[in-house]
Amino acid sequence: MKKISAVWMAGLFIITALVGAKAQTAKPLSVDLQPYPLTITYTKTTSLVFPYAIRSVDRGSRDILAQKTPGVENILQLKAAKRGFAETSLTVVTADGKLYPYTVSYSELPPSLNLLFGNTNTSAGHIAVFDDKATNDVIASNARNVIDRERTVKGIKDHKYDITLEVTGLYVHNDVFYVQLRLANHSSIDYDVQSLRFFVKDRKRSKRTASQALELTPLYVRGDANHIAHACTQNLCIALSKFTIPDKKYCELEMMEKDGGRNLSVRLKNKRLIHAAVI
Repeated sequence: MKKISAVWMAGLFIITALVGAKAQTAKPLSVDLQPYPLTITYTKTTSLVFPYAIRSVDRGSRDILAQKTPGVENILQLKAAKRGFAETSLTVVTADGKLYPYTVSYSELPPSLNLLFGNTNTSAGHIAVFDDKATNDVIASNARNVIDRERTVKGIKDHKYDITLEVTGLYVHNDVFYVQLRLANHSSIDYDVQSLRFFVKDRKRSKRTASQALELTPLYVRGDANHIAHACTQNLCIALSKFTIPDKKYCELEMMEKDGGRNLSVRLKNKRLIHAAVI
């Protein structure tokens, strides 16, 4: 009996030693978050849009100017403090606990000035998280009120392959524009929307001059901006921060079809915007 106990104790000792040795050599669990490459410039503002409110911003150097959009919790505005700065870092932490690391470098012409991160979806409704709930509620209420109003604007539309994109109303309240749209699908094939985007573009340019397109990020979307069923017509209302169009430029709304070629676009001019109906 004593012999069996001695064998059992020796085996237990060996197992304990092996477990302890493995624990000492085990590597700590780590997750390598690869930073997103980001370029900013000196003369234009780059906006980063997150799905949740921003809780922390850490700049690698003072060459980056960073601030949250006034009155909005989830949009970070960036600009270069000087031209040609050395590559640096930026880290953003949002209210859902996620960390967004970036490497930031300088470019005179960044490829994009508005970037969406996380699960942010421009066509799902809100894109901006306001720190003033009352402001947020007013925008949603105005969009709900505008979406089904009678037409007040004519002549701004594009039609192709039995698909129609048409601006039927322009409204303004405080510092927000509301664009009422009518989307029609008279074909026998459903239309899946890949993107519905606003740009301010140069009206004319020489072949030697690079064209600049500034994207306007919607504040709120009312209605289904993802899908237009066959033989159906639907209304949409998109809220945008108030803007005017500089000389020799125009605002273009582009609607692109997912995995298709039925792409449409319409233009908005300043004279239309300045006569927007007051809500």
